[in-house]
Amino acid sequence: MQAVKAGEDADGSRASTAAERVPAGAGETASGNAFPGGGGEPGAGHMDARRVAVVRGTAAVLAALSVSLTVAGTAIQWSVPKEWAPWPPTAPDHGSGLMFPLVGAFLIAYRPRLKLAWLMCAGGLGCAVNVMATGLQFTQASAGHLESAGWLRILAIAGWTVGACALSILVPLLSPDDRLPSRRWLPVAIAGLAATVAYGVHNMVRPTPPAGTYRWPQVIPNPLAIEALAPYHTAVKGALTLLVNAFMVLTVLSLLVRLRHATPAARRQLAWPLVAFAVYALFTLLGEDYWLPGTVWTGLIPVAIAFAVLRYRLYGIDTVISRTVIATGLVVAVGAVYFGTGALAGLFVSDYDQVAGLAAALAAGAFFEPLRTRLRRLTDVMLYGRHGRPEELARRLAHEVGETEPGNALAAVTAVVQDGLGVTGVAVEVGTAGMRVERGAAGPDPHVVPLVWHGEPVGRMLVGPPGPRRFSAAYTERLIRTATPYVADVAHAVLTAADLQRSRERILSAREEERRRLRRDLHDGLGQALASMSMSLNIARMRLREAPSSADRMLRELRGSMDSVSQEVRELVYGLRPPMLDDLGLHGAVRALAAGPGPTVDVEVEGETGDLPAAVEVAAYRIAQEALTNVRKHADASRATVTLARSEHALVVRVRDDGTGLPEHRRSGIGFASMRERAAELGGTCLVTRAPATGADAGPGTQVEATLPLAVRSGDRAPVRTGGNLDQAQP
Repeated sequence: MQAVKAGEDADGSRASTAAERVPAGAGETASGNAFPGGGGEPGAGHMDARRVAVVRGTAAVLAALSVSLTVAGTAIQWSVPKEWAPWPPTAPDHGSGLMFPLVGAFLIAYRPRLKLAWLMCAGGLGCAVNVMATGLQFTQASAGHLESAGWLRILAIAGWTVGACALSILVPLLSPDDRLPSRRWLPVAIAGLAATVAYGVHNMVRPTPPAGTYRWPQVIPNPLAIEALAPYHTAVKGALTLLVNAFMVLTVLSLLVRLRHATPAARRQLAWPLVAFAVYALFTLLGEDYWLPGTVWTGLIPVAIAFAVLRYRLYGIDTVISRTVIATGLVVAVGAVYFGTGALAGLFVSDYDQVAGLAAALAAGAFFEPLRTRLRRLTDVMLYGRHGRPEELARRLAHEVGETEPGNALAAVTAVVQDGLGVTGVAVEVGTAGMRVERGAAGPDPHVVPLVWHGEPVGRMLVGPPGPRRFSAAYTERLIRTATPYVADVAHAVLTAADLQRSRERILSAREEERRRLRRDLHDGLGQALASMSMSLNIARMRLREAPSSADRMLRELRGSMDSVSQEVRELVYGLRPPMLDDLGLHGAVRALAAGPGPTVDVEVEGETGDLPAAVEVAAYRIAQEALTNVRKHADASRATVTLARSEHALVVRVRDDGTGLPEHRRSGIGFASMRERAAELGGTCLVTRAPATGADAGPGTQVEATLPLAVRSGDRAPVRTGGNLDQAQP
């Protein structure tokens, strides 16, 4: 297909515009800055208010003129007699003249210095002139005014040339930052403009076509015809058509080049216009049979550009657009439901007008909220893409919370929130100790969001100002409300981890303090006693020959001192770990406890208890000891049973008696509290309940059941028992 034609060609075919283009994202550059020369805020940048008003007024006039010419020209074309009707009935010029000037004027209102927007207005106006001149051309020809129709054809070709140069060549090459992709594309731009102008000039001076191949009743004369070109017209026309189509494809390739080297955000920005341009180029190359989808698609290209621009909120008006779309959709849909329901109800209950109105109102009300929610989600996707959806942000946050350890989760979640909100920075402050994680720069005056976990304040989140890819204020608040619970969960986890670390430090400090106490007791008590005994032995040895009686007395005193030292050693060792655990093991130690005075105590063992961790052995022994002491003092029982049940992951210590049982109103004493604390230190539990009856005459009884996890380091295993007994020590 010939990519670009205007007016009426040698073979009588109708004009069709080639790849009219719009800026790919016409907004921020890859670095996040606004359009060059456009200023940072919507408006004029360095231009004064009066000049801004003039510029905006000029753009508005161009847009109004283009739309008026396009609409009027289309109406004129459709009113031409059938034998003189243009073919195809519509062309991409119609979409270009109608839509591109509107979008261009819209962009100029916010960026008066944007060259891309001015090119869109100029190119759209050229297409509008083409549409109007073509309509007048065939109107004059049908009325018999062929000479004026020939001059109108020249005007149509001139309008097409302006539109093709602006929209087909310059706009895609300069998108989206008003610069070429590189200096190497400058020859492409110059050659494309030259080829387009050459095609237009060739069409202006084309020789008079033969009457036998002419589409319309009479040949429209060409006042600028060069008849000497007749032998070469077809070949030159084909070569120029091929050349113009080649440059059309190159302009699409320039966007692909930009896409390849762009950042992820810029790639999403370029995707909309790139797809629109590529599909339109495909329709153009397929031929005139696709004139209708080509025309419709041309009108959709500026819509795609608007989505690309608004998706990154370059102008701060996406809130207005979103609310306008939602309000319009609600009015149309609810109105249709109301009147449709009212009409149907009127058919069945025609005598009850009030019932029909009530039914219509109820149906409209039932559709209102679901429809509003659906329209809001639809506009969110169109304006911000799926990357900025609250559901997508929640999914990313849930993934980070579930996959990252608490120590790094806060930084990961902060990065996701900063990226999801599209702000310059986010900082999260946890607790009151000054723990802070910051991503980007929150700025001197951030938006403060309290972090509350189940009613407990755990910190605050500081949200910086909007960045290059920004959302509306209302939409940002929705995203913040979505992200806050996840950030609060992570902040609470960080505080819990910090508390756990402090607990570990306290345990380490307590262990070192205990070591210091042992060192002091050994040095000041046992050490001094042993030194004194050593001196006494030396004195007794010296007096053995001279005063045997005195030496014998000193040795007896020394024997008493050794008993005292042995008692001190036993007290030290017993304070660290009950000796019976090393001598008899847990099973034997508990049996030794059961052999004491009082009710009969049976000991039952399930599983192997010889290789338990040391901490578990001590806790089980102390719990059994405390429970048996309570049985003997308070239970008034005749029999008790101690069960040690070893499983793969835990040791269960169960002490059950047949005594009077627990009082109805009881208070936990020191013994019960001690048992619970020993179990809790190992991450276990200790429950004191009424015991199940073991016989017809048995009392209700009491049961103490402690579950002690075995997930203890292997280095904490019980020491190897030597079988020695300090009580057997001899002097």
